[in-house]
Amino acid sequence: MKLITISGVDGSGKSTQVKLLQEYLESQGKRVFYFHAIEFGVAKKIAEFKNKYCLICRLTGKCKTNYTEKSVTRANCLQVCLRRVFLLIDILRFKSLLKKLDSHNFDYILSDRYFYDSVININYLSHKNKTLPCEKLIPKPEQSFYLEIDPEQIMQRERKPDQGLDYLKQKSVLFRNNIEKWQMQAIIASQDKNTIFNEIKAKI
Repeated sequence: MKLITISGVDGSGKSTQVKLLQEYLESQGKRVFYFHAIEFGVAKKIAEFKNKYCLICRLTGKCKTNYTEKSVTRANCLQVCLRRVFLLIDILRFKSLLKKLDSHNFDYILSDRYFYDSVININYLSHKNKTLPCEKLIPKPEQSFYLEIDPEQIMQRERKPDQGLDYLKQKSVLFRNNIEKWQMQAIIASQDKNTIFNEIKAKI
């Protein structure tokens, strides 16, 4: 079973490429499991539960809160520490998932974002670029791609990330500082989506 990950800043085209790759591999008769590190995470699930359910829900069966998910761009020390703990838990949960998928004869796991992206998020929120203790526990992918693109190009698109240009620039710098450590293959993401896909397909 092969683990292939696609990382990058918001709006770089990760989901599009994962979908194209999944469709291609499944057309070749491969069993493919889609994985999203952020959606899989404990922090995400807790946040969703906290914002979607309230005491009114339990008493009346109706929720009167309006919840609109927004990207996190700031965090205090406690919140950053909790994210580090949750990341460790998520990595251990993922290792258990790997064993389960392998026993069910999956050929590929395609990760839309990976734990590398989670590390970048934590470093951004803590205003540091440091190796986290739990990084050594992250399962190493067979292929790891980084979609590299100028943040200003992303902000010129019709659908823009809500975090803003400065956020994208800072995260791009963090990614570039870690590409070699994580042995990621950089793909120019300003190209046509099919050109990008063909480049990824050729490498796997």
